[in-house]
Amino acid sequence: MTENVDSSQFNADELDPPAWLNAEFIEGALRAYEKHPELHVTDLKISPATFQGDHYASIMFRAVCQYSTVKGKFSKSLIVKTMPEQEGHKKDMLSQSPIFKTEILMYSKALPEFERILREAGDATKLYAPCIYHSLEPRQVMIFEDLVPQGYSVIRDRLATKEELKKAFFKLAKWHAVSMKVLNEQPDFLKELKHGMWGMTTFLNDPIVTTGITCFLKMLDKVPELTKYKPYFEIIRNNYMQQMGKVMEEYRTDPQPNRYYVLCHGDFHVRNMMFKNNKETGDFEDVMLVDFQISNTCPITIDLIYSIFMLMDSEERWDLGKEYIDYYFSVLAETLRKVGFKGVMPTLKGIWEHIHGHKDYAFFMMTSMMPMMAAMKANAFKLIYVLLDPETKQKTYFLDEYLRDVKKLLPKFEELGYFENL
Repeated sequence: MTENVDSSQFNADELDPPAWLNAEFIEGALRAYEKHPELHVTDLKISPATFQGDHYASIMFRAVCQYSTVKGKFSKSLIVKTMPEQEGHKKDMLSQSPIFKTEILMYSKALPEFERILREAGDATKLYAPCIYHSLEPRQVMIFEDLVPQGYSVIRDRLATKEELKKAFFKLAKWHAVSMKVLNEQPDFLKELKHGMWGMTTFLNDPIVTTGITCFLKMLDKVPELTKYKPYFEIIRNNYMQQMGKVMEEYRTDPQPNRYYVLCHGDFHVRNMMFKNNKETGDFEDVMLVDFQISNTCPITIDLIYSIFMLMDSEERWDLGKEYIDYYFSVLAETLRKVGFKGVMPTLKGIWEHIHGHKDYAFFMMTSMMPMMAAMKANAFKLIYVLLDPETKQKTYFLDEYLRDVKKLLPKFEELGYFENL
């Protein structure tokens, strides 16, 4: 049943589908979705859906099925997303997490309502791809229509263009604006979407997160022009995670006045986007955001700061992505007006004040997440070794691209006053 594939390109736990992922299972899902009780799957081919480094917090398969109904014969390509079943680090880290419950809520509740509000305002923006099946019991699984046959693809071997990035921020701004309206008018509607990264306790206690600052300090020791910054990070190393936690949870525990709260994507980087170009002209047409497993209600800055470190390239990052953040705000404000937002309108000045105010999150992104992204872009190490092997992880802190960024960012942070009153 599994297609022949070059195993070296894929994650080991996606080479062999679980026994339950068979024609009978796909047939049941398609019957319910297409409302054809006589639908029968006649052929099924399963292969890995993604390449190494595309994702970590799930396993994904592509299921190409041939099926028949009373109306004729059909073919459909599906993406099946489920929890890791092989014993190991990934299963240990994710088995008790709420990520599937969160993503199911996003597809079944939040995003449909967001699109409904946009349509009501005359806005045809598409925020998500169809989910044709989901369940939490007896196993956590979701099935989506495959976007690849529709012309979408993941960017792997190049940087996203300015046009592509602006479209991604356009979609995010629309999403944020509608969620701001929903939070203002129906504050309980999104209350279940409360976990985000801070709902993944095992992840927060994993060396992926906990050793980042230590690796960063070792790097500062060995790069003479950066050593002067070491005392600042020695000061914050014991409490910056707690400070971040307060920001992540403040909407529910201690909401602040004049703060911009939205439903954040939570993992807004290029591998969680699929881009579409016109098949005939090659012109860029659309981007679709995917992977909503850690979406949650929190300050607007969580997605914006994350994007600075995980989505933008070095040149854009050095001024904290001003061009993109300013563009994002213009779409946010326009959409808020279009959908009839009745709350206090955000300002561009306020957006930037909040970004600078959440410096602990910027420190976390720079010290823990950005080296991993640099390794992925450089194709220097396999992601699994970066995550699991301490020596490999430490090497990512000395990659040329990462050091070049840090040498620009630390003086920028100093100029902005990030190291004052630590």
